[in-house]
Amino acid sequence: MPARSPPLFAMPPTPLRRILLGLAVFLTICAVAIIAYVQMGWTLSDAIYMVVITIFGVGYSEVKPVDTPALRTLTIAIIVLGYGAAIYTVGGFIQFLVDGELQSLLRNRKMSQGIASLRGHTIVCGFGRMGVRVAEELQQLHQPFVVVDESTSRVEQAQQAGMLAMVGNATDEDTLLAAGIRHARGLATLLPDDAANAFICVTARDLADTVEIVSRAENHSAQKKLIRCGANHVVMAATIGAMRATQLLVRPTASAVLESYGLSHGISEELSAIGLSLEELELTAHSPLVGKPLGDIQVRGNRGFLIVGVKRDEAPIQMNPSGSLILKAKDIVIVVGHQNDIAELCLAHKVQRHEILYRGVKA
Repeated sequence: MPARSPPLFAMPPTPLRRILLGLAVFLTICAVAIIAYVQMGWTLSDAIYMVVITIFGVGYSEVKPVDTPALRTLTIAIIVLGYGAAIYTVGGFIQFLVDGELQSLLRNRKMSQGIASLRGHTIVCGFGRMGVRVAEELQQLHQPFVVVDESTSRVEQAQQAGMLAMVGNATDEDTLLAAGIRHARGLATLLPDDAANAFICVTARDLADTVEIVSRAENHSAQKKLIRCGANHVVMAATIGAMRATQLLVRPTASAVLESYGLSHGISEELSAIGLSLEELELTAHSPLVGKPLGDIQVRGNRGFLIVGVKRDEAPIQMNPSGSLILKAKDIVIVVGHQNDIAELCLAHKVQRHEILYRGVKA
């Protein structure tokens, strides 16, 4: 059987609920008192006037003498109950101010206005471990975005970090519309559930057929399904972690360069896709480059390469080194270039490169 919602009196007395409940009781008491005075022969205007001066204790004289036991009992009841309801309502209002709910409502209103004014922004669905990193990157790049998450605590965390965020289920059309999907440039669905990500992709694509959708995937089998559901790109979180771990093991110096410049950890893979490679080349003791300036390095390839930095012993990496720098044995030169050109460099100058293949032979 579906769970029943708890009755009003069983709910925790939040400040806003206290105010609404107190007002409801206060207005009920006033209405009942007016009707009672009218039933005892008073006119409606006289009854309203009597209730007001009685509850608020103004002190004006009664329009009619209260000289019967029934009238006196009614007046006493109005004083006790009316004062009680008024005190209860005022107490709720004071608690409302003290607990900061008024500030919260104003902040939420400002947040809603900020989200409604967004154009060309990104919607980040899910503020978990991956969503936090994506949102932080967008914030550092000064790109407009809004975070959508079902968790109130996570949304508050995003708001405290100065981000636009809203509570909602991203699989719901109304939530995506409130996040400005029809004016958005992109959407990133980063939930740890492939089925939920697929549903968000379908919903977002149905609402905005031109929006760029990036989806997270946990399983390789879900990758093609997410593409069919409308995702333009699918990111495998486990694959990214494995690539990062491999890069730290194989190219620790190059990884330090990327981190010092705040670049993407996947830049090596991006360079590889266009035929370039970021490599660490260590000079052996027998290299003809030892004792010569850095500018003497030449490549027999026809495309050349770029020297990014030089690492010597435990000293910090020298970025954009001068061509007059005299090279020493065991210096590590970080270069970017076409893969064949870097292989030729290694063969020509007896430079060590970890596990490279040049025409099928390790260099």
